Amino acid sequence: QVRVVESGGGLVQPGGSLRLSCAASGTIFSINVMGWYRQAPGKQRELVAVITSGDSTNYADSVKGRFTISRSNVKNTVYLQMNSLKPEDTTGYYCKAAGLLTTGWPHPRDYWGQGTQVTVSS
Repeated sequence: QVRVVESGGGLVQPGGSLRLSCAASGTIFSINVMGWYRQAPGKQRELVAVITSGDSTNYADSVKGRFTISRSNVKNTVYLQMNSLKPEDTTGYYCKAAGLLTTGWPHPRDYWGQGTQVTVSS
């Protein structure tokens, strides 16, 4: 079985920083893309940042220059460093491990974490 678990959310003042972590565990052979998405109540889930196994990255325009995504392929972990946080960044953040291959099964699939809440408020 595969588990994807996020951590690092919380309450921070505007202009502050938070670092989110997401670890995938289980009988994992490889993960193609890992990324962060966010979803406000009643809205569609949107991409925040993604990173490939070769360290290519893509960011939403709203977070460029403020957020940085990185990963450890050895640890099957992805991080999101969030700086200069704004109240509009407040929402649930979700980690996705896409194109994940487990040992002994030839078909990749995607896995989501349960999410972590980020609140930016004074």
